[in-house]
Amino acid sequence: MEDEQAQHMDGLAVEGCPRCPSLVDSRSRIVNGTGPADADVLFVGEAPGAQEDAEGEPFVGRSGSVLDEQLRTVGLERESVRITNCVRCRPPDNRDPSTEELEHCRGYLEAEIDRVDPDVVVTLGKVPGEHLLGRSVAVTKEAGSVEEVRIGDTPRPVLICLHPAATLYDRSQEPAFAETIREAAAIAGVSPTDEGGQSRLGEY
Repeated sequence: MEDEQAQHMDGLAVEGCPRCPSLVDSRSRIVNGTGPADADVLFVGEAPGAQEDAEGEPFVGRSGSVLDEQLRTVGLERESVRITNCVRCRPPDNRDPSTEELEHCRGYLEAEIDRVDPDVVVTLGKVPGEHLLGRSVAVTKEAGSVEEVRIGDTPRPVLICLHPAATLYDRSQEPAFAETIREAAAIAGVSPTDEGGQSRLGEY
């Protein structure tokens, strides 16, 4: 996998990967992560949907707007964080990615996390939470909890978070989502009073 991974990665971007035939057939493009290559906060979603596949960027549309709005309330802008997915190609009919598809893309995700080297990895929803933690995750109960997980060769703090869309379907989930994003900012040393910038507060 490492040789094939290197063959299909250009920096943080994956190009021309043929590993999942059904995803190759269903995608219009590979949707790579966006944001700084040295971001302090890295969000991991499940897979691109129709709009992400069309625009070539993760977390656009209504879910993206929810995430963007909450980031701003804690002193972050979308441009200051890294956002990526477990699987970079849209599954047919927006189904969940299969275990095989997740594993095919795992090396790309680990390489991206390793190169970005964030202060915290935030999993948006059940699939990325279970994929990175390697266990069943009850997202609504565990949202906001941090677990140290070895990703590749490095132990990293992984923060379990609801998917932004959960707050659209159930408004009662909004406080838990907001609190988890605040926790991510706090781990990265960002103050809600910062005006759109990542200010390092914990260095004294």
